[in-house]
Amino acid sequence: MTALGKLFRTTAFKLTLVYLTVFALFAVFLLGYFAWNTRRLVTEQITQTVDAEIGGLSEQYNLGGIRRLVIIVDTRARRPGSSLYLVTTNAGEALAGNVGALPPGLLEKPGWTETEYRRLEESEGPEHHALARVIQLPGGFRLLVGRDLDERERLYDVVLSAGKWSAAIVVVLGLAGGFFVARRVLRRVDAMTETTRSIMEGDLGERLPVAGSNDELDRLAVNLNAMLDRIEALMHGLKEVSDNIAHDLKTPLTRLHNRCEEALRTARSENEYRSALEATIEESEGLIRTFNALLMIARAESGQARDNMSEFDAAEVAAGVVELYEPLAEEKGLSLMVEAPSPAPVHGSRELVSQALANLVDNAIKYAASVEKADAESQVITVKAASEGDRVLLSVTDQGPGIPASQRERVVERFVRLDQSRSVPGSGLGLSLVAAVARLHGGELKFEDNALEPEATGPNATGLKAIIALPRGGPQGAG
Repeated sequence: MTALGKLFRTTAFKLTLVYLTVFALFAVFLLGYFAWNTRRLVTEQITQTVDAEIGGLSEQYNLGGIRRLVIIVDTRARRPGSSLYLVTTNAGEALAGNVGALPPGLLEKPGWTETEYRRLEESEGPEHHALARVIQLPGGFRLLVGRDLDERERLYDVVLSAGKWSAAIVVVLGLAGGFFVARRVLRRVDAMTETTRSIMEGDLGERLPVAGSNDELDRLAVNLNAMLDRIEALMHGLKEVSDNIAHDLKTPLTRLHNRCEEALRTARSENEYRSALEATIEESEGLIRTFNALLMIARAESGQARDNMSEFDAAEVAAGVVELYEPLAEEKGLSLMVEAPSPAPVHGSRELVSQALANLVDNAIKYAASVEKADAESQVITVKAASEGDRVLLSVTDQGPGIPASQRERVVERFVRLDQSRSVPGSGLGLSLVAAVARLHGGELKFEDNALEPEATGPNATGLKAIIALPRGGPQGAG
């Protein structure tokens, strides 16, 4: 397809033609109405003038008879640019006036008529048009008074001519404007098309050009670029997750394989086989937990859990999680406390929020227990649920090793563990699930230093404060 053909097929050019057609029809209608109204106005002025003259001449006839009427008509007829006058007898013989020829029988029809005529001094040549009125006077005499219509026709022709030229200019300018607009739009669309081709070929770093005019194409490009950013991030995350799954699951699968081979090769008694099977089951349960966490993260990120959302009290969830993990904390020599003095309404998935808070408590117990403290009683983990404005804050504070500020964005990625030695058990999916649940509910996951002293912040701080900030539910949070 040629460039001109592409241009004519664009939506912008077609819309321009539609608007041009509508505007041209409207302009023609407006000019036609103006011309018709102008002609009607001129006709009304002629009729008023003729009526006034006939009224005056009739009065003169009543006062002085036919002789006086003939003198007055003869005087008026000789003036330059005068109206048309004609006084005749009942037999049609002209007595006075400036009309030389009329269509036969015209004087026998009283009233208004639009007729052709020739003035008295014109023996030949083109006939003129006039609007005239004929009346019959007492005594059988007839009086005709009229006005030439050349002026009306000239004015009408001027309006029509102006209308034709205006319509022609509108069409030319409209087509030129449509050509310009369509070409400009087509250039931007072609640039977007080239970019999308590059993206489809695998270059996910390409972005649609933005002109900076903030028009509809710019807004579309900005939204599509945001979508491409999200897709690129998801693709990068998918690749990273695939690599991490291959890396993190290869080790337990290898252990499963080696343990089974060793049992087949070396086990001699039922107890040895049972021991190997129990170790295999325990390892497989760890793998199942990993896959369950991945499925739960995928469910949260896809938004499927929104179908089962309802109102619940986050304070009750916090109390339930603390009750569940309190025995484990005591076993590790830690104190687990809950602070939820008032209801904290949230609209969402109770199951997912409970799982997210449980993951934070589980992490706090694992990492706080790994830190040796001189005073065992200072090992306190606090779970809080409180309303703050239009948000509900679920927080877990501990006195463990904390997370460096530079690593706090990275720890929510899947399979990322800051403990490179893997001395603390885990899959690296707990915080990823918490972040996904927070995003699902329109909230966020934040990390802060849990400073024991007001001045202790940053690297000198002790412990971590993990906060899930969710929109407040219920009547208070509806606005």
